[in-house]
This record gives sequence, structure tokens and C-alpha cells, in this order.
Amino acid sequence: MFAITDIETTGGSHHTGKITEIAIYIFNGEKIVDSLVTLVNPERPIPWYITRITGINDEMVMNAPKFYEIARQIVELTANKIFVAHNVNFDYNFIKQEFKELGYNYNRKKICTVEMSRKYLPGFKSYSLGKICANLGITVNGRHRAGGDALATVELFSLLLKKHHALNKSLF
Repeated sequence: MFAITDIETTGGSHHTGKITEIAIYIFNGEKIVDSLVTLVNPERPIPWYITRITGINDEMVMNAPKFYEIARQIVELTANKIFVAHNVNFDYNFIKQEFKELGYNYNRKKICTVEMSRKYLPGFKSYSLGKICANLGITVNGRHRAGGDALATVELFSLLLKKHHALNKSLF
């Protein structure tokens, strides 16, 4: 089972930024069997340039749950699952930092779809989510929004899993 995840944040560093949106799709290798998609109140202003990219503004997150209010749901949803994301360390480190601030040590096995794409789909100029999906004909509904990017990552990961299994290799 895989917890395919995408987040939006107030900035590029997990040391100084906070999560503004999270999407987690539980994928059994064939279909999505559970999910969590929500805005998150970062408890700080969202910089204008982030709003320009994501469309998420302070007003949208004002009444959204704070991270600690959804933390237990995230732990339970991702328990005993492999954490999958496009550029996995970005998403994983933000989530891990949010939990660290709550006094909880969040640890999951990880798989990066950027690394898998480079391995199983060589030759692309760019492995950014938008470009790799465009090259593969995967539609991204809601680019730079957690739900849309995570659903595109589910499709990409499904394709990569098929290529991986065709070579009969272990994920770890």
C-alpha cells in the first residue's frame, strides 16, 4: 500500500515554511482506496508569490484546520504504507518537520517518482511533474494544488510500477 502525497507550502524550506494544503491518496497498486485532501491553516501569512503560483491565499486557509488538528488522521492514514511523492524529500521533510514541532517522530519508507522516472523513463529533458505528465499524456487538473498534483502522481506512479514489475525488481 502506498500513501501518494503532495503538499503546498508557504515557501521552499521545511525549516521556515509551513504547509498550506495536503493531499494523500492511499493507492493499493491498482486504485485509490482512501484519501485526505484539505487546506491547512499555516498560522502565518502566505507570501504573495506563493499565492500567485498556487492560488491559495490567507482568506482561503483562515478557517482551515491547523496541522495539529489533522495530524492524527495523517498518522493513521499513512501507517504501514510507503510514502510516495514527486521529489519525495520536499513533501516528506515538510511533514516530518510539522510533526517534529508537535513532539512526534514521523517515519515512513519513501519512494520518489522523480528518481523512478529517471530510471524507467530515461531521456526526458525535464522530470518536473508538469513536464513529465505532459510528455506522457497524463492530465494534471489543478497544477500546483495538492489534490491535482497528487492525482497526477498516482497516475505516474501506476505507470512506473508497471514498468518496474515488468523488470521484476524489488522496490527496496
